[in-house]
Amino acid sequence: MELLNQVTQFVISGLATGSIYALIGLSFAIIFNSTGIINFAQGEFVMLGGVLTIFSLNVLQLPLAAAIVAAVAVTTVIGILFERLAIRPLKNATPLALIIITIGASILIRGVVMLLWGKDTQALPAFSGTDPITVAGATLLPQHLWIFGVTVMVIVGCRLFFNHTISGKAMRACSFNRRAANLVGISVGRMVLFSFVISAAVGSLAGVIIAPLTMTSYDVGVMLGLKGFCAAIMGGMGSGLGTVLGGLILGTLESLGAGLVSSGYKDAIAFFILLLILFIRPQGLFKKGETERV
Repeated sequence: MELLNQVTQFVISGLATGSIYALIGLSFAIIFNSTGIINFAQGEFVMLGGVLTIFSLNVLQLPLAAAIVAAVAVTTVIGILFERLAIRPLKNATPLALIIITIGASILIRGVVMLLWGKDTQALPAFSGTDPITVAGATLLPQHLWIFGVTVMVIVGCRLFFNHTISGKAMRACSFNRRAANLVGISVGRMVLFSFVISAAVGSLAGVIIAPLTMTSYDVGVMLGLKGFCAAIMGGMGSGLGTVLGGLILGTLESLGAGLVSSGYKDAIAFFILLLILFIRPQGLFKKGETERV
């Protein structure tokens, strides 16, 4: 019975962490589907969400809700500037050049945050206190409920946006065929900008809701970004249910491995899963293989 309770605890913790990976994976997939770019600065958007919220609370003395809105808004503006200044001018750049640019932007953002706020780890207060809730013999923190709730809201919101709005359908058209979308009057440049806006906002929101559990600092975005990328790969780089399931599976396996085997293997498990999927199913676990006639 004790082992069962432990496994239940690990699964709950893993699902909460996996929800964050799913949000970050969605951020990767949204940009990739609209532009073909893998944005390795996405982890820094996650980090900015937590750091800017703490700054708004402690320095600007804003209420928690206003601090979160301000952090997400500022991070979104940074995402817009990144697309305008670094991505848009390079119209005919190779995918490798664009990846290098995103890595450079990641290093720049991380360095600026380190200079402004230092290297110290900072804590964001829990949204609804820290009194634990007992579920099936396991302990569930109120912040876990916030993570699950926000993740569901973002997923539903993205689905409604992409399936039931003009802009969302235009972004989907760009993901299928950018040239054809341009020929029917869709502004591809504007859709690319929208993808960076949504991606930065979702990433920063993920950083905000996880900060009370893991705390935050200038370098937390590196590992979170890589694990979100792993979730996106598991889902086949689609901005749908596959990426969400990939994140949840990754978080659960990581938590079980850390709890039942060794916490020292926590990060290694994610990258082992990534390499395994790239070898066995490079198209992702939840995406059918595609054939191309030449």
